[in-house]
Amino acid sequence: MALLMPVAIGLLFACGTYLVLQRSILRLIIGLGLMSHGVNLLLFTMGELRKPSVFSEDRISSIPVIEKAPNISQIETMADPLVQALILTAIVISFGVTAFILVVGYRAQRKFGTDDLDVLRRLKG
Repeated sequence: MALLMPVAIGLLFACGTYLVLQRSILRLIIGLGLMSHGVNLLLFTMGELRKPSVFSEDRISSIPVIEKAPNISQIETMADPLVQALILTAIVISFGVTAFILVVGYRAQRKFGTDDLDVLRRLKG
């Protein structure tokens, strides 16, 4: 699991960067989506939320919910709730930005008849 997350994040960033460098608006939008998912996974791994394991002696993170007066040991083993809030905020913002870019790309394709960015750059609106 420790090696899987960096490989997945690197793969998402590599595919996203490749798609962003293409000339199509649709590939640009998909590439930005992949990169935002990579950032979300990066933030998630920074939060150190780990599943309990029988064979592992690592520190096990618990959920950041306090029902009654916590002990010091409970506070030390809690996962960081700030990272979870950042991920939720990033998901909402990336959804809004993706929706906006999709509408702009759709309007440009309907008006000019192409989604090639080089052709759109040469056109006078």
